[in-house]
Amino acid sequence: MNELYTKKIDSIEQREIIACDENMPVYEAAAIMAHHKTGCLFIKDAQQQIVGYVTDITLRDNVIVARADAAQPVKNIMDNPIVSISANTYVYEAILMMFRTKTRYLLIGENGEYTGFISRNKLLGEQAESPLVFIQSVRQAVSADELKRKWDGVPHIVVQLLDQGVPAEIVNQIITSVSDTIALKVIESVIEEVGPPPARFAFMVLGSEGRKEQTLKTDQDNAIIYEDKANEQRELVRAYFLDFAHKVSDKLNYIGFSYCTGGFMAQNPQWTHSLSHWKGNYDKWMTDPLPETAIQFSTFFDCRFVYGERPIMDELYEFLDKELQQPLEKLFFYMARNAMQYQPPLTFFKNIRTMTKDKQEVIDIKRAMAPIVDLVRVYALKHRCFAVNTGDRLKALKEKGVFNEEDYEVLTQSYYFLMGLRLRSQAEQITDQKIAPNNYITLESLTRIEKSTLKEIFKTIENFQTRFKLAFTNNLFG
Repeated sequence: MNELYTKKIDSIEQREIIACDENMPVYEAAAIMAHHKTGCLFIKDAQQQIVGYVTDITLRDNVIVARADAAQPVKNIMDNPIVSISANTYVYEAILMMFRTKTRYLLIGENGEYTGFISRNKLLGEQAESPLVFIQSVRQAVSADELKRKWDGVPHIVVQLLDQGVPAEIVNQIITSVSDTIALKVIESVIEEVGPPPARFAFMVLGSEGRKEQTLKTDQDNAIIYEDKANEQRELVRAYFLDFAHKVSDKLNYIGFSYCTGGFMAQNPQWTHSLSHWKGNYDKWMTDPLPETAIQFSTFFDCRFVYGERPIMDELYEFLDKELQQPLEKLFFYMARNAMQYQPPLTFFKNIRTMTKDKQEVIDIKRAMAPIVDLVRVYALKHRCFAVNTGDRLKALKEKGVFNEEDYEVLTQSYYFLMGLRLRSQAEQITDQKIAPNNYITLESLTRIEKSTLKEIFKTIENFQTRFKLAFTNNLFG
């Protein structure tokens, strides 16, 4: 396996932290940078906490181009936020964090105690052939056509990663990072086109994209939350965001993220609303649920912030956390029933049950994975675990004692084995068969070991469903 996915930050040389006081004049800060021959100067407040940083680019954009006063305090022109990682972090995780936060520098340490820092160029320079360099090239794309070409290249990256033995969990993260980067580029281009938003807002993604479990057969699942405004501004704000959402959705569709057939997109007026309206949605879904709204709520529980003002989404999560402390037996009943509707494809004699598709015997791998996703989501809601990724939810539930170590290992390994089969099949459909990706896998494409493993996984899922049903009917769950 490429060492990128096993190498940790502590194996890479750190750079010394050079810092100055936040009230130091800009020209003196620049002199310190010149003296130490550093391209990054960190800024400390009166409590000696690092609160920002200044780079050569900061000085160029915020001082020289702006013709700003070089004698003003450096805190006025510094960049932030500060992003830090543990020295025990994997290199690939550090790079993905840099792409996600748009920072060029990571402090290394924990709890405010830092031993050094590392730059994005340093990390990428050591990974010249890495797919993470590909993500950097996506960030530098300047047109929708270029972004489309980049997305078209992702299946080749997926095949490369899987051939190297990279786990499906990491491949999901790579796909998610490319997808998020494209979404950010599209959103920023639309804002540049239509002008700055008239209110603070959060753009969130839902479903598999929200869970960071995106595959190569993907459509758009997103929504917009904007801050509440006075009566005379409401219609203006709403009109802006609906127009904005349409333009974002159209561009994403052109790039390769097709429109959601179920309408779970921000361009649908139903899913672009104020924060108070969204709170009302969640309140209704939870306190007065119907079978169909329980499914809706499941989709919107798999929601993740992508762009805008994170505190808006944080406030929604705080509201959700408070509501989930109430007795919600009816909601959990409908969600549990929905989670039980997909049965593992096993015959009475525990052989793999197939369906005929285009004269081939296939299994629907997405439906086979659904019970794990759905059941883990219900447990996460019940125990107020706000991780969105299925693997992270399993880990959080294990830490809460809901699952023991054996349950956690078996379910995690089962889920990512299925995900690996799904990703490889879709990538090969695109690159080798030259067809649109789907979720069907032919049995003849699997090795004897893979077929045997599938049988065991389907038995595991069946047992998991039985335990889930027993716990629920005995009122131990709800």
